[in-house]
Amino acid sequence: CFWPSAAIIKYKALRNGTTRMPGRSFIGHKTKTINATTETYTVDEFATKMLTGKLMTVFLPLVYIVVFVVGFQKHPAVIYMANLALADLLFVVWSPLKIAYHINGNNWIYSKVLCKVLVGFFYGNMYCSILFMTCLSVQRYWVIVNPIVQSRKKSEIAIAVSAAIWVLIMLGTIPLYLVDQTVYISKLNIITCHDVLPEVQLANDMYNYFLSLAIGVFMFPAILTAVSYILMIKTLNASITDVNIGKKRKRAIRLIIIVLSMYLVCFFPSNILLLVHYSQIKTHGFSNIYAAYITALCLSSLNSCIDPFIYYFVSKDFRDNLKNALLCRSVRTTKRMQVSLSSNRYPRKTPSYSSSSNTTRSTY
Repeated sequence: CFWPSAAIIKYKALRNGTTRMPGRSFIGHKTKTINATTETYTVDEFATKMLTGKLMTVFLPLVYIVVFVVGFQKHPAVIYMANLALADLLFVVWSPLKIAYHINGNNWIYSKVLCKVLVGFFYGNMYCSILFMTCLSVQRYWVIVNPIVQSRKKSEIAIAVSAAIWVLIMLGTIPLYLVDQTVYISKLNIITCHDVLPEVQLANDMYNYFLSLAIGVFMFPAILTAVSYILMIKTLNASITDVNIGKKRKRAIRLIIIVLSMYLVCFFPSNILLLVHYSQIKTHGFSNIYAAYITALCLSSLNSCIDPFIYYFVSKDFRDNLKNALLCRSVRTTKRMQVSLSSNRYPRKTPSYSSSSNTTRSTY
């Protein structure tokens, strides 16, 4: 009789006095080291070939790149939502440092570079969220006005716009990294992070910088967002005729009002107070609204918590893609399930054709 190959390998290993199974897994075996501070490991010949071979260094990356690129070709709204979720996630990731800073009596105990990174990510991701929410509002209005435009073309535009926004935000936050954001307050024996800066910087560099941000990255997008949602409401109101369709569109109008309201409540006060704060410093040499500004800025961060709930309920595409992602379903699998379900619910009938004047209809 013939032994299976696995049994032969195991028999030879046992006969040689070792239980190592070559080629079964990447098991690291600890080796003796001269330097006690670092530990080194060795692997068998099979693992060495795999780690340096074309399979893991060429083929696997190519497959993952295809999965990423093809899987990202979704509906434009989903693309913008995914980027908005990423911006919110990056905003939340850095929140523990800001929490520790305030709990520690506004004393920054970390490095100067980390303070710059925190400030850059804080403002960068806030304005990044504003821009992606603006893209969503414009895209939704565009869908209502031009519903027959090819989805693939719109997806390509959405990807290009999303990439441009990330590049714009990265370039736009560079000035925050060039300024020393930490200041030692001898009277309190603390080091502040961005809260206290020299008057020269506040009245000149920071004033010009935040004025540009507030006007270019908030005011214009806010006006565009408001106009898009108002036109959407106007269009939906004008098309409410059927009772059943009217109920759905009234619900859509309510959701639009909620989204627009949250957008303005979260971002409008902080950006207006930001302008007033730096304007007072530039013209009068002091500011008496900084407490109100940092409070409004803190409340604007709640937008990162609200976004997932609002856009989950607003977008059916987002809900479907989220469910499919959690269930590890591909787009093709989902479509097949939908076709199968519809075919079971509505069995195919014999084709019948009826001609009336110049029109031909088919019934299935």
